[in-house]
Amino acid sequence: MIQREVKPLDFLSAGETASDFKETLKSLGIAPEICRKASIVTYEAEMNAVIHGGGGVIAMELSGDRITIVAKDEGPGIENVSLAMQEGYSTAPDFIREMGFGAGMGLPNIKKYSDELEIETEPGKGMTLRAVIYLRD
Repeated sequence: MIQREVKPLDFLSAGETASDFKETLKSLGIAPEICRKASIVTYEAEMNAVIHGGGGVIAMELSGDRITIVAKDEGPGIENVSLAMQEGYSTAPDFIREMGFGAGMGLPNIKKYSDELEIETEPGKGMTLRAVIYLRD
C-alpha cells in the first residue's frame, strides 16, 4: 500500500499523488489504460481533498485482480451525494472556480473510471471514498 498526505488548498502540489501512483503502476507493468484510469480517479479524489476536504490522505493498494484507491478527509462531508454525483454540480467557492477548478466533474469522473465506488460521508464528519479498478482493459 502506498499512502500520501494531501494538504488543503495546496494547488502547487495537487496532482503529485496521482502522478506518483501512475508511475508506480507503470513500473509494475500494469496496462496503460488501467494506469490512466487509476490516475484520473486519484487526481479527482486528490483535488476534492484539496478544494473541499481540508486536505486528507489518499492510499492505493494493488491486490489480486484490483487496484483500490481510498481517499479520506476530515472536511465538511457531502450533504447530498446523489446531487454531488451530477455532472456540473459544484460547491466550490468562486475563487476556486476562477483558478479553473471546481467544475463539478470530480465525483462523476471517479464513478466513470472506477469499476466500483463507495462513498461514506456525513455532514460535518468528513468523507471516505473507496474506488476499485479491475486489472483488465
